[in-house]
Amino acid sequence: MSCTDSGTPETGRLVLDEPAPGVARLTISNPAKRGALDHAILDRFVALLPDLDHRCLIITGEERIFSAGYDLVSAGANLIGVSEAAFAGQAEALIAHPFTAAIEAIAACPMPTVAALNGPAIGGGLELAVACDLRIAAAGIRLGMPPAQLGLVYSHTGIRAFIDTIGAARTRQLFLTARRIDAATAAAWGLVNEVVPADALADAALTLATEIAELAPLSQRGNKQVINALLDAAAAMDPTAEAALVSLRHACFSSDDFREGVAAFTQKRAPVWRGR
Repeated sequence: MSCTDSGTPETGRLVLDEPAPGVARLTISNPAKRGALDHAILDRFVALLPDLDHRCLIITGEERIFSAGYDLVSAGANLIGVSEAAFAGQAEALIAHPFTAAIEAIAACPMPTVAALNGPAIGGGLELAVACDLRIAAAGIRLGMPPAQLGLVYSHTGIRAFIDTIGAARTRQLFLTARRIDAATAAAWGLVNEVVPADALADAALTLATEIAELAPLSQRGNKQVINALLDAAAAMDPTAEAALVSLRHACFSSDDFREGVAAFTQKRAPVWRGR
């Protein structure tokens, strides 16, 4: 099976193939923008995943890049000149909603999922990888979470996924310093399960996915469901507290700092923060 989302000259593509029986593979292809997750790619995840009927899914990138994160350059260009009153709503519609839908589609995938990190995984690209069940990384790649460089308050569900994976201390280090870490450090933290030489990554990911696909599918899907239910139960919070966190994120989209962060990123200059 091979199916390529044709996209357009201005957008990225998500390429679907079946490299082994029972194994589906989705490849993020947006080389001009370092694997940035634009609306075409994000919408394709949402459209494709519910219809896949395999025993394991690999998500990877093209050549030597996994994903540089959400396509903020395109989103920022669309926000230039938008009035202050309309900015927050349009920013949230352009950035938060399509990305959230794609992450939720990956997390809801009933089959085991493997992120094969063939290159840098930054921001939304790293959250996409964390939404997968397992991660295997090429030696020498870098990973990082830069929302503080953009004036962005991250979603509480996104941060929770990192806490579930690497604990609160490492999550604080990722989000509050915005520093990149290498693959070896990511493995020591538990952010990735295995590190292999770059030229061996594709084969290693396929070997792992094939082994998973050969196991009992009812057991695999059932155990995944149990694990996710236990994590959800442990992370449950008071509705009032959760509403406050959602409001905090909504407020960030109307802040001066977020508007400045988007403009600075789009214009490739240093931001000037105001703290409001």
